[in-house]
Amino acid sequence: MRKVLITGAAGFIGVNAAKRYLERGDEVVVFDNLSRPGALENLAWLREHASPGRLRILIGDARMPPPTLRAEVESSDALLHFAAQVAVTTSVLDPRTDFEINALGTFNLLELVRTSRGKKPVFFYASTNKVYGGMEDVATVEGERRYSYRDFPQGIDEGRPLDFHSPYGCSKGAADQYVRDYGRIYGLRSVVFRQSCIYGWRQFGVEDQGWVAWFIIAATLGRKITVYGDGKQVRDILFVDDLVNVFDRAWERIDTAAGRVYNIGGGPANTISLLDLLAHLCDRMKKPIPVSYADWRPGDQPVYVSDIRRAEADLGWKPAIGWQDGVDRLMRWVEEHKAMLAAMI
Repeated sequence: MRKVLITGAAGFIGVNAAKRYLERGDEVVVFDNLSRPGALENLAWLREHASPGRLRILIGDARMPPPTLRAEVESSDALLHFAAQVAVTTSVLDPRTDFEINALGTFNLLELVRTSRGKKPVFFYASTNKVYGGMEDVATVEGERRYSYRDFPQGIDEGRPLDFHSPYGCSKGAADQYVRDYGRIYGLRSVVFRQSCIYGWRQFGVEDQGWVAWFIIAATLGRKITVYGDGKQVRDILFVDDLVNVFDRAWERIDTAAGRVYNIGGGPANTISLLDLLAHLCDRMKKPIPVSYADWRPGDQPVYVSDIRRAEADLGWKPAIGWQDGVDRLMRWVEEHKAMLAAMI
């Protein structure tokens, strides 16, 4: 039996990863400060899927790690770091808190692994495509309902120069580079996943984060939807089950993955614009979905598509769930849980 320590495990990605490892019979330690809406509901859901003695919950904050966290790190086989401040807009309003959570919190965890007198667990870090900035030098083509790259049919690869825009981009980018460099300098088995747009079960999306889930929830509950920009922005979206699959593959092939950076998203086959999603929802729900428009947000890329060929070559991974199927799955989940969501959001 392996032991997995997951920070931010009461959040969207963390809770899905925790459930996967619990189902496999691993011991899972949840570390979370329970600050996000839905955290308590996610923990209750995890308890329903945990065998006796396989799930333990440690309440705390990576900005000031409790003394008990060291022992958990030193006895774990893997540390999956998902605890984060996740919204660009929030980072602009409160950059200090954004820095402390994303950069300082990650540094604290890396130090616990580096100075461990027990095990030195595999360290997986959930980074973001925002580390590439606005990519204003990358030529785009404007179509009727979406933008696309002129010169990058496979998307953006890991060799793209870093260019941090917004406090969020800076804090996540700093953590990204610390994780990468701790692998080089100290020999930590660390892996950076620069994630594109992840969506799926138990994503309590809100206006400034988790746009796929937010559009579905808002359309289902009759809430106001605001599109920032013209709605032609394109992302390669990835269902959360496929994301957890890449963590599995990286752990299985850690000798190859250690020290590497991977762009992880749906890839060229799963690109979708905001307008595409709204049209899909209108078609599935058989009703118009009213929206309003506002100015572009800082650092928003007209297009971001991940070149996922490195992950495929190194890890034997590629997405299995197409975006239409994934969106329909999430729509069904939202419909089944709309009473809970209405009370929460």
